[in-house]
Amino acid sequence: MTAVRPRPPAPPPEAYSEVTARLRPVPARRPARTGAAVVCAVLGLGLVGGAATAGALTSGAGAGGAGDSAYDRAHELWHTAPVDALFPRTVRGEKAGPGKADRVWTRIAVAPDGDCPTALDPGLATTLVTAGCARVVRATYTDATATHVTTVGLVFTGADEHDMAALAQRVEAQSLDERPDLLPRAYGARGTVAERFGPRQRASWSLKVLPDAPVVVFAVSGFADGRAADAPQPAGAARDTKSTAPIAQAGLGHEAAGLAAGAERALRSALNPPPKDQK
Repeated sequence: MTAVRPRPPAPPPEAYSEVTARLRPVPARRPARTGAAVVCAVLGLGLVGGAATAGALTSGAGAGGAGDSAYDRAHELWHTAPVDALFPRTVRGEKAGPGKADRVWTRIAVAPDGDCPTALDPGLATTLVTAGCARVVRATYTDATATHVTTVGLVFTGADEHDMAALAQRVEAQSLDERPDLLPRAYGARGTVAERFGPRQRASWSLKVLPDAPVVVFAVSGFADGRAADAPQPAGAARDTKSTAPIAQAGLGHEAAGLAAGAERALRSALNPPPKDQK
């Protein structure tokens, strides 16, 4: 008779603080404000004519016109977008695991937003300072078995297209995304399976400078049981099917790469939301 495999433990409740994480929550509708909104709308009609000419010069936020590019919108997105828009509670990675297996990750903690010196290790913060690092937002996820933990982050800069292109070229030319001394910082929230996820537990990571937005996407993964990683591997090396390193064998490179890709997808969706009639 075939033995019944025990069901993996469910991740603990999410650790989240509205006080420290300034990504705005999804707003609730308040009927009491409807009357005031109507009055404001009527009073604002007189301004519509004067604004029409200026409005014709730029497109709406969802249209992404020349006067309202992804760069214009992304600079402030770290605090104007809802938490769930940038860091969905559940991230699905189709064929993102070892052997092209599908993966599902659950968000267990949202970190406080911070500046580069606060949210990043000195080496990475120094590397990104040329792009005018403005704010860093992070969240930590766990896999379906709660054995792996991964912190994913978005570094919002004040750079323009030229500066971001220069940063991307530098990262690629110098292989800065593969240097262990530039590892992203883990966020090990207390009371979660990631509470032992610290500097020595960082095992694999991904770092990508986006070409069409002033944002750097990163992810760093490790084991939930607190074991140290003596020789961290970048996600590319850790996903090599020929690698016999424990990090690669455990699939931690896939964790970092998969969640980094998920964060990039979420960011792009927040920057270019579909028209209302397509939602």
